[in-house]
Amino acid sequence: MQDDIQAQTREFLTDPGTHGVSAAEIVVIQTHISYIVLAGLRAFKLKLAVHLPYVDFSTCSLRLSACMRELALNRRTAPTVYLAVRRITRESDGHLMFDGDGELVDAVVEMTRFDQDALFDKLAERGKLTESLLSALAHAAARFHADAAIEYGLTSQMLSVLEMNERAFRAVRGFSEQDVSNLNSALREAFQRHAVLLDSRAKAGKVRRCHGDLHLRNICLIDGAPVFFDCIEFDDAIATIDILYDLSFLLMDLWRLGLRSAANLLLNRYLDECDETDGLPLLPFFMALRASIRAHVTATEAETGAGVAREKLAAEAHAYFSLAAELLKTAPPHLVAIGGLSGTGKSALATQIADRIGPPPGARILSSDRIRKRLYGVSPETHLPADAYLPEISERIYAIQAGEAQKIVASGWGAIADAVFSRKSDCQRIERSAAEVAVRFSGLRLVAPPAIMLARVANRYGNPSDANVEVVRAQLAQAVCEIGWTVIQTDASLDAIAERALATLDVATVPN
Repeated sequence: MQDDIQAQTREFLTDPGTHGVSAAEIVVIQTHISYIVLAGLRAFKLKLAVHLPYVDFSTCSLRLSACMRELALNRRTAPTVYLAVRRITRESDGHLMFDGDGELVDAVVEMTRFDQDALFDKLAERGKLTESLLSALAHAAARFHADAAIEYGLTSQMLSVLEMNERAFRAVRGFSEQDVSNLNSALREAFQRHAVLLDSRAKAGKVRRCHGDLHLRNICLIDGAPVFFDCIEFDDAIATIDILYDLSFLLMDLWRLGLRSAANLLLNRYLDECDETDGLPLLPFFMALRASIRAHVTATEAETGAGVAREKLAAEAHAYFSLAAELLKTAPPHLVAIGGLSGTGKSALATQIADRIGPPPGARILSSDRIRKRLYGVSPETHLPADAYLPEISERIYAIQAGEAQKIVASGWGAIADAVFSRKSDCQRIERSAAEVAVRFSGLRLVAPPAIMLARVANRYGNPSDANVEVVRAQLAQAVCEIGWTVIQTDASLDAIAERALATLDVATVPN
């Protein structure tokens, strides 16, 4: 009977007369738990009458409650998108209508319809995820997490996620029992390794009522800004999580699409705003868990599909499954220092190779320019006065950079120190920061013809560096210490320079 009720509800929602639009203006989008009808300028989201290991929408009262919760939670990030909850009732003559006096048969969330091409997964497919857009996305995530309600939670919450994951895998077909057992065991082992860190972060207020489902398809570009929507509403426990676990869904999503530099850039811009470096060792585990969840969710969708669509979803589920296993493989920490005068391309190279340094999604980039701006409490693009570059200030900047680098690599992560490194003492300090914690160190010194350096600096826009043409000329007139770092010529394309650097670092040159 429940299926019959929802069939009538779907017929009601897809009837152009219900909305006063033409048939051409009706579009249907279906997931494994939702049925979305786009009608004119509005969208109506119906929760399917499912009962899965992680969600129960089996009765109309449960669906109504979930709709009310969805409206309240999503208005935190998308108040102009989420408009109302509409009750669907059966009137005395048997017809269905919105918010009538009859029997409640279902409920939907009414939303403002937005351009589907503005979804971030579509932008990613078209290569439109620019550095500025990724920075805006990182800023939006950082601000959302900063404002999210702090909840008390310990490792038992993450253990519940693992248990739910294991139940979900038992409920789907398409994966071998041995492969599932191996993945579940690897996730459990990773969880045990990180139990103490998970607890300490929870006690420090890092567990919050987050989005819970923050992947690219749940973010839309509206009026030039990233807007998060469709958060987890049906189970507070699933979304009451470590903020880095929330972020990890985005990181994993970019990583699976082969946009590894984008994932690393997003992480670095997020860390520029939030001091979450202590949680870096958790990211491969978090990303693998996210990938495993997408594997069984997509497999569930495949089971209800047919033909080519079913095959495509099944292949996607297996790709997620393989990614989860891959992300759990260990990678050693590595500290890379990239030095060179202004205009030699240090920051560009650091960004280009960071995803290949250390565990996924790659190294934390410690830029002396960004550290300096942070020290002065200004945005990276704000120009600082000359006295911000006095020797004693620069000494402090280099000391901070080395200290942060040591802390990061000591935790098992990768780091890139990006600075001029013209003084021998600065070079020696950054080398010691790796040696003292027995982590591999590599030093690169970038050089380029003066004309190229001057042209690069002259063409900069919105760059954290305050160096201009006069600064470059002054640097060229000074001697640079020789300390034995590998010299890399940067008079070629960025891809070619990156290949040279990665060959020197003995790092695989996999595609970005």
